[in-house]
Amino acid sequence: MIAIVDYGVGNLFSLVSSLKKIGVDAVITSDKMVIENADKIILPGVGAFEDASRKLFNSGLAELVVNQAKQGKPLMGICLGMQMLFDKSYEYGEHKGLGLIRGEVRALKDNLSEKYRIPHIGWNALKFSMPKSPIFKYLEDGDCVYFVHSYYATNCTNSVVATTEYGFDVTAAVASGNVYGCQFHPEKSGDVGLKILKAFAELE
Repeated sequence: MIAIVDYGVGNLFSLVSSLKKIGVDAVITSDKMVIENADKIILPGVGAFEDASRKLFNSGLAELVVNQAKQGKPLMGICLGMQMLFDKSYEYGEHKGLGLIRGEVRALKDNLSEKYRIPHIGWNALKFSMPKSPIFKYLEDGDCVYFVHSYYATNCTNSVVATTEYGFDVTAAVASGNVYGCQFHPEKSGDVGLKILKAFAELE
C-alpha cells in the first residue's frame, strides 16, 4: 500500500485515482501509523514552499517522512513535494527543506531570457541520465510529461536522473537511494505518468 501524505496542500484525489487506475492500493492520510505501515510514501505538493514546509513541519509529519526514508522505505516527492526533499528553497526568502537530497531550489527566471514564460506550464520531453532510474524503466527518451512550476532544483548534479529543456537543462527528476522526486506531475501526464507510478509501485 502507498500512503499519500496529506498535510493540507495539493490536489490529492487525481493522484490516488491514477494509482487505483493501475491497480495500486493507495490511501490519502495524515495518520502517522498508516504512513509507518505503508510499503511506500508519496509526498505531493502545490503552491508556495514556505507555506507547505511550515504545514509539513508543524503537523509532525516531516520528521516521520524523513525517518521512514532513512529506514529505506521508498519515497517519491511530486512537484513541490520534490522540491521539499532538498536542503532549502529560496522562494521568497530562505526556507528549510527535508534535507533528504543535497541541493537547493531557486527561481527559473534567474536563468531564463524574457522570451520564456514563467511559470513553465505544459508538456515537455524527458531526457534520462544513464543508467536509467528504475522509476523510468517503462519510458524512452523523449517521452513527455506535464509541468507546472516557477522554481527548480539546482546544485544537485549527483542526484539528477532526468532533465527537460526550457531555455536550459532543467532538473525534471532526482533520485538518491530510495528517495525519488519528479518536478512534473505523473498524475497529469497520461499513460507516461501512469508508467512512472507503476514503476514506483513495483520498487522493492
